[in-house]
Amino acid sequence: MHRTTRVVAVAVFLAALWALFQFSGLKAHFSLQAIHDGFEQNMVAGLLVFAALFALGNLAQIPGWLFLVAAVLALGRVWGGLATYLAACLSCVTSLAVIRALGGDALRRLPGKWMARVLARLDAHPTRSVLALRLVFQTAPAVNVALALSGVPWRPYLLGTLLGLPLPILLYTVFFDTVARWLHWPLPA
Repeated sequence: MHRTTRVVAVAVFLAALWALFQFSGLKAHFSLQAIHDGFEQNMVAGLLVFAALFALGNLAQIPGWLFLVAAVLALGRVWGGLATYLAACLSCVTSLAVIRALGGDALRRLPGKWMARVLARLDAHPTRSVLALRLVFQTAPAVNVALALSGVPWRPYLLGTLLGLPLPILLYTVFFDTVARWLHWPLPA
């Protein structure tokens, strides 16, 4: 498939997913109460639904920190952070699989020295590069798309993601839990 066709396919897919999310009623499943109720009914099923919503939301270009806030407010600091870490890892892997299937390594086919230099740095240290991107940008949808289209191998992508997400998730968890307590929002024990 031609580079332009692949990039257009990714853009159309992401736009369609965003529209589906916005206009289909899926948005109602992203409330704090819906997340909390899902976990209350069955912790394992609730975690699976949360992870699936996180992955779909990330593909629909919804930032992952919104899911973290929902999990912390619904489950508390410890369980919310752990649920977010698991869901974030699954979301990143899902993004890589879906975007790579549609777009391949389209960024490698772009002309220009700048892109070649960026990809050469990524190729020289793929795990460290992914880890650094996760530390700074966590599960940012644009980063997921760029990494998928870069052709970074699966193993360094997964390892960099698994090692790069815990610290920012921990910091965000503590931050949002503290803000919720300052604002006297009801939190689980």
